[in-house]
Amino acid sequence: CLSVAVIRAKAVSAKEVDSGNDIYGNPIKRIQYEIKQIKMFKGPDKDIEFIYTAPSTAVCGRLLDTGGKKEYLIAGKSEGNGKMHITLCDLVSTWDSLTPTQKKSLNQRYQMGCECKISRCLSIPCFVSSSDECLWTDWAMEKNNVDGRQAKHYACIKRSDGSCAWYRGMAPPKQEFLDIEDP
Repeated sequence: CLSVAVIRAKAVSAKEVDSGNDIYGNPIKRIQYEIKQIKMFKGPDKDIEFIYTAPSTAVCGRLLDTGGKKEYLIAGKSEGNGKMHITLCDLVSTWDSLTPTQKKSLNQRYQMGCECKISRCLSIPCFVSSSDECLWTDWAMEKNNVDGRQAKHYACIKRSDGSCAWYRGMAPPKQEFLDIEDP
């Protein structure tokens, strides 16, 4: 059973490995990255030691710099046995490219948003279907931009009444915000 894992890590080395055979009996190649996990934001109790991906971007593989210099924020699928799988569709960003709000939200507020759902708004108008939902409007408001203002500077946080709302900025959420009833 695969589950979502979100980690901060460095890739130390890479090698091509066989990963079983396809339906025609041909070996399936994968890149195995040995990584040094710096922090786990979400995932299994066991640290991730290896990340697997397809051997090229043409077949949805993600390429990581090895040598342990670049730190990444990586979201992918974990097997729970120290192994993780990533594709082109998974989030892989260099840690340095994240905004201060994104870093702080990951380090200090991640758990506050775990029970919230983020729904992508493709075109205006959009509506939430429940109070535990935050509408992500970057796509509609900023010409299909997946790395827009909301993604960079806001966090979707659960409040004391059980509803979820976007919170902006570096400062911790004020108690009034967490206690407020209307988004």
